[in-house]
Amino acid sequence: MASLRSAKPWLRNYFKENYIPQVCEALLCGLLVSCPEDPLDYLEVMIKHIMESGLERLFWDMCIDPAVKPSIRRLSETYLEQLFGLDDQLMTPELMTKACSFYTGNLVKTFFSIWKHATLLHESENEVTVQKMAKAEKHYNLRLQRGVLCNWHLHVEQQQQKLTEILLKIKETFHNHKLRKTLTKWRDKARRKNKEREDDLLLKHEILLKKWKIRSKSKLTPGEYFMSSEESLSESYPRDRSFQFDISLLPLKAILQIFHYLSIRDLATCSQVRHSWMSMTQRSALWNAIDFSTLKHMAIDKYVVMTLQRWRLNVLRLNFRGCLLKPKTLRSVSHCRNLQELNVSDCSALTDESMKHISEGCPGILYLNLSNTGITNRTMRLLPRNFHNLQNLSLAYCKKFTDKGLQYLNLGNGCHKLTYLDLSGCTQISVQGFRNIANSCSGITHLTINDMPTLTDNCVKALVEKCSHITTVIFIGAPHISDCAFKALSTCSLRKIRFEGNKRITDSCFKFIDKHYPNIRHIYMVDCKGLTDGSLKSLSVLRQLTVLNLGNCISIGDEGLRQFLDGPVSIKMRELNLSNCIHLGDTSLVKISERCPNLTYLNLRNCEHLSDTGIEHLVSIHSLVSVDLSGTAISNQSLGILSRHKKLKELSLSECYKITDTGIQTFCKGSLILEHLDVSFCPQLSDETIKAVAIYCVSITSLSIAGCPKITDVAMELLSAKCHYVHILDISGCVLLTDQIFENLQRGCKQLRILKMQYCKQISKEAALKMSTLVQQQEYNPEDPPYWFGYDGEGKQFTEQQKKTTTDNSELILKDSFGSSEEEIT
Repeated sequence: MASLRSAKPWLRNYFKENYIPQVCEALLCGLLVSCPEDPLDYLEVMIKHIMESGLERLFWDMCIDPAVKPSIRRLSETYLEQLFGLDDQLMTPELMTKACSFYTGNLVKTFFSIWKHATLLHESENEVTVQKMAKAEKHYNLRLQRGVLCNWHLHVEQQQQKLTEILLKIKETFHNHKLRKTLTKWRDKARRKNKEREDDLLLKHEILLKKWKIRSKSKLTPGEYFMSSEESLSESYPRDRSFQFDISLLPLKAILQIFHYLSIRDLATCSQVRHSWMSMTQRSALWNAIDFSTLKHMAIDKYVVMTLQRWRLNVLRLNFRGCLLKPKTLRSVSHCRNLQELNVSDCSALTDESMKHISEGCPGILYLNLSNTGITNRTMRLLPRNFHNLQNLSLAYCKKFTDKGLQYLNLGNGCHKLTYLDLSGCTQISVQGFRNIANSCSGITHLTINDMPTLTDNCVKALVEKCSHITTVIFIGAPHISDCAFKALSTCSLRKIRFEGNKRITDSCFKFIDKHYPNIRHIYMVDCKGLTDGSLKSLSVLRQLTVLNLGNCISIGDEGLRQFLDGPVSIKMRELNLSNCIHLGDTSLVKISERCPNLTYLNLRNCEHLSDTGIEHLVSIHSLVSVDLSGTAISNQSLGILSRHKKLKELSLSECYKITDTGIQTFCKGSLILEHLDVSFCPQLSDETIKAVAIYCVSITSLSIAGCPKITDVAMELLSAKCHYVHILDISGCVLLTDQIFENLQRGCKQLRILKMQYCKQISKEAALKMSTLVQQQEYNPEDPPYWFGYDGEGKQFTEQQKKTTTDNSELILKDSFGSSEEEIT
């Protein structure tokens, strides 16, 4: 581009940006080397080739044949100048003038710079020094300003922080004052409402008690004079005695639901009221399940035959437990072709011949209870032949069948659908018998073997060899079972185990539970002395465990319970029984309240180290419904604390000697939904306790005041007047009670089912016998209370000397009895 040096800049840029010299170079090199016959066509082709490739990929040899490229040299700028016709003179005068001017200027500039540098060197050093000093002074001033500013900023922040704290304290003080004022008003209002409620309850109590006494004096029946508590409060609303309600007007479903709660004796009574009631009791749905066990003390053979003959097509469930029936009466069961459940336990009249008729007439039985009957191997032969769908079988305390009878279970179609088997008390069964069970009933899931001292680990091993579906195991009264049985059961997916009174079981068995039973939900290990804190540590990883009963395991302490509750098992824990674990203290209660939010039942009976301080933590377990603190050292303070829970339905305080009437009254005021109360052997309690129960806990169903010598007939009158839902009542040892209580109980506690009157000297045998016809179960003993009650037949407490004398006499009696028994044995 030498010829364009004198051209205008835009022209030179145009050539350079469009690659015109390079294009010309490439085309010229191609023409010089190729020498085509038609240069124009060649140039046209090459220009198209360059356009397709792009100017960015343009090279000087792009138009040359690749075969001759290595021998061709690139055209220099000189050749281009010649091609453009600029080879006349390479160096022009203008260029020479410019070159000389540039050289002279550059030389002058160089020497001038050297002179300037040499002349101004000294001045520049002084200026640099001045600049440095000025910069240093400025930097120093900035540091001083920064330091002052930082101190000022810190001071300001501190002042602001102090002001903020003061403001927060003012707000907090104001808020606390406001909250305290609000809480004071709420507390006053709550106290006022509680006072009004207590006054209302006391008023109701006084009115009902007054009317109860009036009714007692006038000898009116309850239906003639009974008024509800709401009606009794106001005299301005007269009672409409002419109003009558016919139950037949209710929907059929509601009528059936009501009559389903009645026993067969009650149904017979209702059928005699009127024709409409009789038609209601004749509904076939009411006779699907018939329970004759409530009439077991009566001669009911004729009635049983008539009932079964009439409802033979509707009966699905029959219960003859403990009934004294004739063999001919039991044969009438064979008429019930659709029978599914049959309970003939404790029926001494049941024979193999009766079972033959039943098996032939009722092939669809699913549940069969033959406990404590005289069946033999003949009946065992009938079971697999006729009861093809049998699922539940109880042979408890049947002593007359043998191992061979168990082998019969495999005859015919066998009892392969059997899932539940009870062999309690069948001590005649050997290892071979259990092996026969495994061959015949491999689908068993629930196994119960209680009161069987002959049961060994080998029996369990023989059974588990083929019964791998077992999920529930109950071995109560099997002292020879050891950890080896747990190892054998590791092939089963157990979900419930229950052992009681076994000293050979140790912490090693829980290692098998931890590894092989991850889905276990219920563990009952009562009175197993070999279990220690290590057992609880192994159970802490069981996420599905909901019920744990380790009663009488006296080696368990606070540390073991802490390790147990620290695991994931505590979240789903529903029931926890640690009765007689005497090493537990308040620390355990704190841990239970922190880790068991879903706990509903807690038993800490005879945990002597518990105090009022630990009981305070139980209030935080809002799901708690039942608590047993019997035999502990708690006092009235604990009852005041428990009264704040509001949701307790069951409370046991037996042998809590520090509890008085005041504590019970405080607790009852806050526990209006209480259903079960056990204050037995609390000698300081009197009629005031029963009065508090009658006023505040009218829904109570079970009450035990055994061993309370200060209770009188007045207390029973209060109880009968208000608590009409009592089912269970224990007044054993209440030596001041007389026959008068029966009249009150008959009128007020019509739902009473169990009555215990041991050591009630002033209650006559005639009155007790008359009362026994009105309850299902009764215990009566007119003798003086034993020495361990702590008082005599008049309710006077024994002195220390009397207790010692009585204890020595009892020991002598025991020694004499043991000595005489040894002589008889000899």
